[in-house]
Amino acid sequence: MDALLQNKTAMELGKLLSDHRGGEVIVMDMRPLEFWTDYFIIATVTSNTHMSGLERHLKDYFRDNDLEILYRSSRPGGSGRSGRTGGTGWLKSNIERTFSEQGAESGTELYPNDWSLLDLGGIVIHLMTSRSRTFYELERLWSNAPIIFRGEDQVSEEA
Repeated sequence: MDALLQNKTAMELGKLLSDHRGGEVIVMDMRPLEFWTDYFIIATVTSNTHMSGLERHLKDYFRDNDLEILYRSSRPGGSGRSGRTGGTGWLKSNIERTFSEQGAESGTELYPNDWSLLDLGGIVIHLMTSRSRTFYELERLWSNAPIIFRGEDQVSEEA
């Protein structure tokens, strides 16, 4: 996929998540960091049902636009399909291992379905609960990456 089309796709995916009530949706341009992927898309979900619904909308978009999921993981240490080494599976497992160790030390544990990751190669989508998003702080971890799309904050945690 050429750079212009990939940028357009990342923006469309960010808008799609925002339109379907993904919270605090951002698209980060990872290219200036010379990272192994070009875009991160991060969205907050309110429940497993909400996460599944967003995944369904994403998969419909992927099918309609002939995009392939290279790796998918929906739980720490979960299995996924990856055609690349050192990519998303490596990233997520190392982040999770580091933060799991810190979480065990601090008494903070996350639920297995707090984070779903879909890797399209040049675009990686993170669907996270607010608890997981606050805990992992991906935006802070890669704070040098420009945010090129910011959706409306449509999600509110219900008591």
